[in-house]
Amino acid sequence: MLNDEICKKREELNKSIEQNKDYAQIYKISVELDKLIVKYYKSLNQTR
Repeated sequence: MLNDEICKKREELNKSIEQNKDYAQIYKISVELDKLIVKYYKSLNQTR
């Protein structure tokens, strides 16, 4: 589900930061995580 995707993407982001990956890669993952979070909140609003 969406929660699982968010958790996986957050883990990926944290690992990238810990490993001092390239800023562009970290930024890309961060944007992907943000999009998943927005999608999650939109789905919450639709169920109300």
